[in-house]
Amino acid sequence: MITVKLIKGSDFEVTVESTSTTRHHVHVSNDFYKILTDGRVSYENLIEASFEFLLERESNNSILSQFDLKVISSYFPEYVKDMKRRLKA
Repeated sequence: MITVKLIKGSDFEVTVESTSTTRHHVHVSNDFYKILTDGRVSYENLIEASFEFLLERESNNSILSQFDLKVISSYFPEYVKDMKRRLKA
């Protein structure tokens, strides 16, 4: 289960409940948000979809505890294309 909570501005706390529970502090820049969503979904939906993407590839214990959402594409080059496909309304 993935829970996304706004902390302030573009910073969010994400809780992932699986075999173990982890918490992650995630920043999303406005520019990157617009690139991925075209403004069609909320920040929270983008982050939830991003964590679903990550959890398909690694356990929640392997996900960084603090990161900028854009860094995912450094580890997984297919991330941007995949998010645009997933979030197409």
